[in-house]
Amino acid sequence: MKIAINTRFLLPEKLEGLGWYTHEIVRRLVASHPDDEFFFLFDRPFDPQFIYGKNVVPLVVSPPARHPILWYLWFEMAVPRVLKKIKPDVFFSPDSFCSLKTDVPTVMTLHDIIPIHHPEQVPFFPRIFYQNFLKKYAQRADRLVVVSEFVKNDVAETLKIPLEKITVAPNGCREIFCPIPENEKAAVRSKFSAGQPYFFYAGSIHPRKNVARLILAFDLFKNRSNSAMKLLIGGRFLQATPDVKLAFENAKHRADIHFLGYLNENDLAKLTAAAFALTYFSTDEGFGLPVLEAMNCDVPVLTSSVSSLPEVAGDAAILADPFSENEMADAMFSVFENENLRKNLIEKGRAQRQKFSWDLAAARVSDLLDLECGIYSAPAKLAE
Repeated sequence: MKIAINTRFLLPEKLEGLGWYTHEIVRRLVASHPDDEFFFLFDRPFDPQFIYGKNVVPLVVSPPARHPILWYLWFEMAVPRVLKKIKPDVFFSPDSFCSLKTDVPTVMTLHDIIPIHHPEQVPFFPRIFYQNFLKKYAQRADRLVVVSEFVKNDVAETLKIPLEKITVAPNGCREIFCPIPENEKAAVRSKFSAGQPYFFYAGSIHPRKNVARLILAFDLFKNRSNSAMKLLIGGRFLQATPDVKLAFENAKHRADIHFLGYLNENDLAKLTAAAFALTYFSTDEGFGLPVLEAMNCDVPVLTSSVSSLPEVAGDAAILADPFSENEMADAMFSVFENENLRKNLIEKGRAQRQKFSWDLAAARVSDLLDLECGIYSAPAKLAE
């Protein structure tokens, strides 16, 4: 069997959301299909670390697809041309895009349709592309993989995609996210929070991530608790967010709020594991990976009561209305003053995290690839 895969997000030192997803799924596919041939489609010179086996043929397909115009040229001209040449049995695209100009059976992961619901939060040119192509790509794909039941229902209702075409394969968590001993936690606090305990936010600074209200809620918490707690915000600014800057400038306790910018994998894992609690009050998520990462680090989770987040968190988190800084502050205060609550959340997190693994996610994608190649009929688990 020949399997072509869009690997354009496998970028050294730049593996963020889509890159990590591609890495974790694709390396398992290669290992589980040793007798099959894989064609990795990169949009720029590749790093050998991403060639996961001797059965992988890397191909550089120009142009580099990092702008909506180049997205179109890559997916609708370059990729179909390459697929026609190599004649794969199936094409897997893990980044919510595929191609309308190929008849190769296609399996596509659709992580969310937030740009459809909130176009105002997307820059102009990407917004135009999403409005024109996201629904078409979802309809074109022979099989859709989504990362939560929430996204499955949203895609089916909003894009009018049949439920039987959609398979839920939740994300897993990288092994680097794990509990660390107290002396390592102290070293992290010494380096990043002047030795004090801290609430931690991990993710991009973007309107739907709700960082401005998080800052307001933290200010309320500080007023109420009179504690030495810090708020550490890890992630880069992806879009103009004047409300975040305004909230920070007006915060009474802004000296205790620190923007850390982009964090490498090791620092991110250590900061998560040493946190007093994760504070992740996003207003719209397809999955919400930081929640799972915190549970894997034995860290209490405070998160939103909307979108996919209650599904991922289960009963292992304090849920709050992300549109109410008062509820968010109450959640912070509850976990701050109640040690038994913290321990209970950690124990429940240990149980909840068992429901998610990259092995399971990759196995479900593998089943779909086999299905599209006609190797066997759909197993019952794909309809779950």
